[in-house]
Amino acid sequence: MRTLTPFAAVAVAALVAMPASAGLFGKKADPLADPAYQVTYADAAQTRPDQPNGSIFQPTAGFSALTSGARAASVGDIITILLVERTQASKSTSANTDRTGSIGLNPPSTGPFSKLFSASDVGASGSQGFKGKGDAAQSNALSGEITVTVAKVLGNGTMLVRGQKQLTLNRGDEYVQISGLVRQADVGPDNRVLSTRVADARITYTGKGEIARASRQGWLSRFFSQISPF
Repeated sequence: MRTLTPFAAVAVAALVAMPASAGLFGKKADPLADPAYQVTYADAAQTRPDQPNGSIFQPTAGFSALTSGARAASVGDIITILLVERTQASKSTSANTDRTGSIGLNPPSTGPFSKLFSASDVGASGSQGFKGKGDAAQSNALSGEITVTVAKVLGNGTMLVRGQKQLTLNRGDEYVQISGLVRQADVGPDNRVLSTRVADARITYTGKGEIARASRQGWLSRFFSQISPF
């Protein structure tokens, strides 16, 4: 019976331990299938049942006053969100301590004990020091545009918007997804709103393809990174 080398045994154990959801044995879920970012369509225009027939003006479910212009205000309306995300954080800390001490006793110079001790026998000194320093810095930036639809209009007029975009490039696919709450007052005349004005914003930028794979660790490296105690 042939025995496995230590390296082969570790590799087999890693294969058994890796879950199928990691994308090694199974196909990853399509990001566009996430229901949290699905497009919302407006309902078909219908005549209000409480409006009596015979009137020249028959408002429908999609009616909006002329004073509101063409700004999005109903379910299914389209809003363009300008991505202007930029964050920057830095942190620095340092510590420095120093402590010294000494003690000494003079041995007797006369008497019977003068022969037993010398000046070097009864002296002690010590020192202690510590110095530490740490720095951390991080910055992120995301710019662009993504057009979403109004999924729900709350009682106070705030709109729940959500949407996604897929870009197919020659080296892979890029996905941009966003959802959040937008005030009608923050929507411009051209139905544009800054991403910094979106409350409870959830912005996701992901990709797949050979460029995305090259920027990730291999599955075996990820396995050892998770179990390594160092």
